[in-house]
Amino acid sequence: MPLHELLLIALAGSAAGMINTIVGSGTLITFPTLLAFGVPPVTANISNAIGMIPGAAAGAYGYRRELAGQRDRVVRLSVATLLGAIIGAVLLLVLPASAFEAIVPVLILLGVVLVVLQPRISARVAARHAHLGGLPEHGARWVWPATGAVGVYCGYFGAAQGVLLMGVLGSGIDDALQRLNAVKNVLAAVGNAVASVIFVAVAADRIDWLIAAVIAVGAVAGAGVGATVGRRLPSPVLRAVIAVVGLTAVAVLLLDR
Repeated sequence: MPLHELLLIALAGSAAGMINTIVGSGTLITFPTLLAFGVPPVTANISNAIGMIPGAAAGAYGYRRELAGQRDRVVRLSVATLLGAIIGAVLLLVLPASAFEAIVPVLILLGVVLVVLQPRISARVAARHAHLGGLPEHGARWVWPATGAVGVYCGYFGAAQGVLLMGVLGSGIDDALQRLNAVKNVLAAVGNAVASVIFVAVAADRIDWLIAAVIAVGAVAGAGVGATVGRRLPSPVLRAVIAVVGLTAVAVLLLDR
């Protein structure tokens, strides 16, 4: 691969790392970039997932202050993500690439709706649990399986998984949006890591390690910027950014058909 293409992939990885840390949807930058340079779709998807792991870890580290006091919550939800990502990665390897094309835009739109309506949904969820003494620390009962379902999506493709996660976490858990964004970054890192382990074990011949390494370098740099910017955004602004990115993701996916 020519040097200029590698540099462009690194820039795409940097932009993706920044966006993933703040919202999620960075794959919608790197994946089309790889396709434009002639990388086969499955190879692009798998190599991108592996390359995004260091960036996701860097983003989670950048939000370490917001993670304080959330260890039990993170561990519980990480198990759901882990199980879901295993299923999603297996589906990627056994199903045709077009299998989820119809449902992906719908899922992202659902995430956007959940984020936009999150204050009202959270208030209603809290009201329903008021007679039980309030929402539990881990959120409403449906948060765990919903997180697992997003994990399936993460293992399969993952574009805009952050939008979906923020919709689920923000609607079902009573906590500040920035703290939930920190949890989202950890879950994204777990999902990518688990899926990547399966890819390495089962489909190592489909991985382009050079591309994965270039994306990783760019993603780490971008994640540092994303953590600095994202953690300073007020909740309404962060919610608006998530909505805009989510709608953009839907538009990109629909136009690529």
